[in-house]
Amino acid sequence: MVFGISLQTYTLLHVLISLIGIVTGFVVISGFIRSKRLDGWQALFLLTTILTSVTGFGFPFNGITPAIKLGVISLAVLAIAVLARYAFHFSGKWRAAYVICACLAQYFNVFVLVVQSFEKIPALKGFAPTQQEPPFLVAQLVVLAIFIALTILSVKRFHLEPVAAGKSAGKAA
Repeated sequence: MVFGISLQTYTLLHVLISLIGIVTGFVVISGFIRSKRLDGWQALFLLTTILTSVTGFGFPFNGITPAIKLGVISLAVLAIAVLARYAFHFSGKWRAAYVICACLAQYFNVFVLVVQSFEKIPALKGFAPTQQEPPFLVAQLVVLAIFIALTILSVKRFHLEPVAAGKSAGKAA
């Protein structure tokens, strides 16, 4: 039992939240590349990705595991993203900080997806039973390379349109 629900139900909830975070993360990154804010998608991505890390701490564990360490790092990255987005409203360098942190949080989500896939999918587990074999390492390197490219592209392309003087003056009248 975890928080009063069965471990099986808790795991299913955690996986569903994680998958929503991964899907919304790719929508957000596509918005960065197209220079679209997608505010609702960003909020859903941040919420589900934070919940993914938080619910990850609810699983039974002994000592500090690599998953716990990644969860802590992810929450720190997400804290910066939330500040950049909601407290500093993308101003100045906070725009790039937000994009980098959002892409990094999404990378962590996908990194864990690859780890879990090699642990749980029999065909993949057969290729890398200990996750030290070349197929696993190649998969993780490919994911890393893709995210480095997506992050660079996102930082270059995600620019916010300034509020037009006429719009703000019109609201004051």
